[in-house]
Amino acid sequence: MKTNLILLFISLLLFPFLLIAQTSTLHGVVIDGQSESPLIGATIQLLNTEPAIGAMSDVDGRFTLSSVPVGRQTLRVNYLGYESQTIPNILVTAGKDVQLDIRLEESFTRMNEVVVTAKVDKDRPVNELATISARQFNTEEVMRYSGGRSDVARLVSNFAGVAANNDARNDIIIRGNSPTGVLWRLEGIPIPNPNHFSTLGTTGGPVSALNPNLIANSDFLTGAFPAEYGNALAGVFDINLRTGNKERFEFMGQIGAFSGLEALAEGPLNKKHDGSFVIAYRHSFAEIADAAGLNIGTSATPRYKDLSFNADLGNGKAGKFSIFGIGAYSAIDFLGAEIDTTDLFANPNENAYNVSKFGVLGMKHSLLLNDRSYVRTVASVSHSNNLYTADDLLIDNGEPFRIWDVHDANTTFRLSSYYNVKINNRLTVRSGILLQQQQLDTRVDTRKNTLDLDDDNRPDWFTQRDFNGWFHQSEAYAQAQYRLTETLTLNAGLHGLYFAKTKDLAVEPRAALNWQFAPKHTLSLGYGLHHQTQPLPVFLFRERQADGSFVETNNRLGFTRNQHLVLGYDFKPAADWRVKAEAYYQSVSDVPVESFSSSFSLLNTGADFIFPEKNNLVNKGTGTNTGIELTVEKFFSKGYYGLVTLSVFDSKYKGSDGVERSTAFDGGYVLNVLAGREFRLGDSGRRFLTLDTKLTNAGGRPYTPVDLDASRAAGKEVLYDDRAFSLRLDNYFRWDVKIGFRTNSAKHKRSQTFFLDFQNVTNNANIFAMRYNEVKGNVGRIDQIGFFPDLLYRIEF
Repeated sequence: MKTNLILLFISLLLFPFLLIAQTSTLHGVVIDGQSESPLIGATIQLLNTEPAIGAMSDVDGRFTLSSVPVGRQTLRVNYLGYESQTIPNILVTAGKDVQLDIRLEESFTRMNEVVVTAKVDKDRPVNELATISARQFNTEEVMRYSGGRSDVARLVSNFAGVAANNDARNDIIIRGNSPTGVLWRLEGIPIPNPNHFSTLGTTGGPVSALNPNLIANSDFLTGAFPAEYGNALAGVFDINLRTGNKERFEFMGQIGAFSGLEALAEGPLNKKHDGSFVIAYRHSFAEIADAAGLNIGTSATPRYKDLSFNADLGNGKAGKFSIFGIGAYSAIDFLGAEIDTTDLFANPNENAYNVSKFGVLGMKHSLLLNDRSYVRTVASVSHSNNLYTADDLLIDNGEPFRIWDVHDANTTFRLSSYYNVKINNRLTVRSGILLQQQQLDTRVDTRKNTLDLDDDNRPDWFTQRDFNGWFHQSEAYAQAQYRLTETLTLNAGLHGLYFAKTKDLAVEPRAALNWQFAPKHTLSLGYGLHHQTQPLPVFLFRERQADGSFVETNNRLGFTRNQHLVLGYDFKPAADWRVKAEAYYQSVSDVPVESFSSSFSLLNTGADFIFPEKNNLVNKGTGTNTGIELTVEKFFSKGYYGLVTLSVFDSKYKGSDGVERSTAFDGGYVLNVLAGREFRLGDSGRRFLTLDTKLTNAGGRPYTPVDLDASRAAGKEVLYDDRAFSLRLDNYFRWDVKIGFRTNSAKHKRSQTFFLDFQNVTNNANIFAMRYNEVKGNVGRIDQIGFFPDLLYRIEF
C-alpha cells in the first residue's frame, strides 16, 4: 500500500512540468513596530532583479509588487528616520500571492537624514517586548523541517531548551518543566489545549488541531517571558493567524498521512474596507483510507477533523475588526479483541471509546488612537469536551461490563484588552487586563478495581469527581521598553494573577536587559517570577470518608511558583548566521505533594491523558531546573540552511519525604542537527528539488520501577514509591530524511508541492515505557513508532 501511494503522488506531481518562466505578485504593509501606525512613503525594493522592481507604501502603509519571478527573493525596505530592513528568502510560487507584514524600528538618533545599515532580524520575536529566551517561527519552517508532521509543537522541539522525544504525543517539555506549564495563546488570548484527542488539564496530544497553513509569524518563549504573559510556569506559544489575500481568490488542496485531506480558500472580503478571509478544513486521512478498505496498519482508526478560519473585516471609522475560530473533533475506539497486548494506550481485556471536541471563537478589535498609540481588545468563547467510556470483557463472562464513564465539558469566556503607547523613540509602554470566566461540568464514575460493598459479586460505582460550577480568574499587567542608549535596552514590568476559587493573589516582577556591547555581540540578562493555578482535575478528586460521604481534599491548593533567571549571549558572525548561548536557573516552590511522606509531586505529571488520582495534596513541594543551551543557526539563504541545538540540563524535585530526585523529564541532554538544501532544476526557475534531514539524540527519561508482586496481587500496575525515577530508559535516537519537489505552472497560476518524509530511517527501537501487562502478569517494554514514511502533496491555484 505504501509503495502504491508513493507512485500515485509522484504521478500527480510530474504531469505539470513545463518549460516557460512564471511570475507572481507580492503584497504587504509597512508599520511602526511599536505603535503599529502605517508608514506612508516607505520604499520597497526587490533585490537582484533585472529590470528593477520596487514600490512605495500608500496612506495605509500598503504596497504591491507585480511580476515578481518565482523562486526565492529578497526584499529591502527603507523609511526616513527608521532602521532599514532586509527580508531574505521570500518563497514566491505561481499558485499563491505573497503577503508580508513588515515592522520597522525607529532610529535611536531621530536625525532627519540617517544612514542605517540594512539588517536581517529573523531571530527576533514578533513581540517587540520579548527580548530573551524567545524565538520567531513561521509556516514555512513548520512545513520545511523533516519529521515535523505539519505540527507546530513538533517544530519547536528543534529549538534549544525543548525536549519532545515522544513519538506518540506532542507534549512540550521546556527546560525540564512539566508540559502543563505551557501557555497556548491565539490572536493574543489564551485557548484550551489545541490538539486532537486532548483531555482536561493537559496541553499536548497525538495530533495537532492547529492548521499551519493559517499561521502567520508567531513566537515561542522558553523563560523569563514579559509581563503580558501569565498563568504559565514553563513557556508560551503565542500564535498569530494570517489574513487572506485581499486582491483575489486563491485555493489550496493538500493530502498528508498525518495532517489528512485538506481544502483551503481565501480571498477579498468587503473590498471597500480592505478586508479578507481565509478558511480551511482538514479530515483524517486514516479514516478515509479505512473507509475505502485500505489497510492502515491498526485496528484502532483515529478519526479527526478540524475547521479553522480568520475573517479580516477591514478598517473602518470604529477601527479594525476580525473574527477567528477553530473547531475540532476527534474519536477513536480501542476494541480489546482487535488490539495488540503491547498497545501504548489500550487494554486487550477492555473496549474503550474516546471522543474529544475543541472549539474557540473570537473577535479582535484594533483602534489606532493616533500615530503613537492604539488599543487592542479580544473577546472569545472556547469549549472543550471529552467523553470516555470503557467496558471490561472479563467480569461478566465476556459481556461488556461498563467500568469507566467520564464526561468533561469546559466552557470559558475571555476578555483581553491592552493599551500600547510609543511615548518617543526610546520609550514604549503597554498595559492591559485579561478576564476569564470558566464553567466546568465534569463527572468521572468508575468501577475499575473498586470495592464490592453490596455483595453482588461486582465492583461498585465510585464517583471520582462530580462538579458543575464556575471559576473566575483575573490578570493585569504593565510593562515598558526603554532604550537607555543605542546599544542598551531595558524591558521591565509587573504581572498580577488572581484566582477566585482559592482567593490567591500573586504579583510578579519581570525584567530583561539587553546590551549590544559590539556590533555583532549582545549580552542579555532576564528575571521573571511566574505563578500558575493547578490543573482543574487535580482540584476535584474526591476521597471517601468513613461515614460513606465524599470530600474534595485538594480544592484549596494554591499557585505553584517558579522563578526564572536567564543569562544569554548572542553572536552574529555574518548576516545569515547566528550563534546563541543561554544559561538558566529556575527555582520551583509551592508544588502540590502528598500530606504524608511520599515521593509524589505534581511536577512529574502532564505528559499523559490523565492525572494521577491523589488526594490530600499540599503546596509544600520544591524543584530546580538548571541548564545550558547552545544554538548555531544558518538561516535559509543561498539555497541551504543549517541548525544545531544542544541542551544540557538538570531537573530535580523533592516530594513530601524530602528526598531530592530526578523529575520524570530529567533527560539530561538533547541534541538536534538539521540541514537542508534546495536545488533549482533546469533554466526556467520553476522547478525545485529539496532535501532535508534531521538527527535527534536525547538522554533517556527517568522512570519508576514496577513492584511486580504487588502488581500481580492488585491486578493493576503498582510502582515502588521509595524508588521513584531511580531508573532511566535507554537514550533516544532518530534520523529523519525528507525529499521534496516544487513546481510552478507556466501557463496557469498554479503551483504544486510533494514531500516524502522518511521518519526514523534506521528503524531504531526507541523505548516508550516499561509497563505492567495485566494480561501476561509481567513487566514489558513498549517501543515507540519505528520507520514510517509520511507523504504530503499540495496544489495551490
